Amino acid sequence: MILELVTLDIKAESNAEFEANLAKAMKVISQSNGFISIDVRHCIEEVNRYVLLIHWQTLEDHTVGFRTSELFTQWRALIGPFFLNPPFVQHFELKNLE
Repeated sequence: MILELVTLDIKAESNAEFEANLAKAMKVISQSNGFISIDVRHCIEEVNRYVLLIHWQTLEDHTVGFRTSELFTQWRALIGPFFLNPPFVQHFELKNLE
């Protein structure tokens, strides 16, 4: 399982509209092959910052499957207009340190 960590800074005073569109976008991404779950966090100190924690079966499910699909086009159309700057995206794998 892969964790995609996305940091989003959105335009000032657009939180309510962004959150409404993000709820719609979450329904879109959930249809993608390999999608497991998404969790949204809203920053307390930086009120226009959000973090998305998205779990995928494999890295390729996100980077190839989703990113090259019509679902990604729909996802970006819903939330992209709110971006202050490009999203910061990182991928993580679970490490068993025992």
